[in-house]
Amino acid sequence: MNAIPEQVKEFCGCFGRIRQEMERLMVGQGPLVEGVLVALFAGGHVLLEGVPGLGKTMLVRTLAEAVNLKFARIQFTPDLMPSDILGTQLIVEGEGGRKAFQFQPGPVFSNLVLADEINRATPKTQSALLEAMQERRVTVGGVSHVLGEPFQVLATQNPLEMEGTYPLPEAQLDRFFFKLKVAFPSGEDLHAILDRTTSGEQPRIARVLEDPERLLRMREVVRQVPLVREVQERAVGLVLATHPGTERSTPLASRYVRYGASPRGAQALILAAKVYALLEGRYHVSKADIDRAAPAALRHRVMLNFEGEAAGMDADQVIAEALGR
Repeated sequence: MNAIPEQVKEFCGCFGRIRQEMERLMVGQGPLVEGVLVALFAGGHVLLEGVPGLGKTMLVRTLAEAVNLKFARIQFTPDLMPSDILGTQLIVEGEGGRKAFQFQPGPVFSNLVLADEINRATPKTQSALLEAMQERRVTVGGVSHVLGEPFQVLATQNPLEMEGTYPLPEAQLDRFFFKLKVAFPSGEDLHAILDRTTSGEQPRIARVLEDPERLLRMREVVRQVPLVREVQERAVGLVLATHPGTERSTPLASRYVRYGASPRGAQALILAAKVYALLEGRYHVSKADIDRAAPAALRHRVMLNFEGEAAGMDADQVIAEALGR
């Protein structure tokens, strides 16, 4: 039992130092940085939604520097092919002139993968990430190749420009642990950004984690945080409240929702809540931790029907009503 407080203390210290380094460049984006780190320590992927120029790419690069992980950036375009992501089989000549196939890994074989403007690629290319995100492996030419750990996909998309884009299918959206909205900076934050980016000196990011194995150990600490059935019931209740036609559904869900959050949404609620509990110095999860994780964990898993879209409804409104009940 004496080891538990030490694990909590180490977790909070590590999390805080990484956040501090990232916020040296990511001005005014504290909630966004925290959300990305919560997903990283919980072992989940993140979908970042925001207009261009808000630093989404810089966020991922900064994270890779702070945690000392192998980073790869994939620019999604309509002509991008699955082999450009996963890799391909090359014909190589061996001893005696004999030719054989050799697998050439693609950029997905990294620790942190930035899928930039993921909704610009065709559905065939988007689906190439499904197996990698869920099972941590890819299959090329009938042969499975295991991805290294840790592995996290951070995808970006622009919510305004819809021309020439392919909306992500529900199956792929469900693979994302969090969906985070990138807010536009305030006036004071803009001044700070200009001071840091238009002067002679650029802030340098210090490495916080030298060994990726330490991150994996932190993830094990997260999963070991105890959870009582009453708190777990809160997560189950929130998920069921987003489903229309059930006894727990809210009025907004019954009217405007086509399909509610999946069981993966409940898993994301629990794991994120465990991280939030550790950040508060507690080795147990509370209902407030569940509620804190709900918007980011559920907003991309609540599918509105035609009436909801026509009325200008937002998934966050449905989740807020569920939290209120």
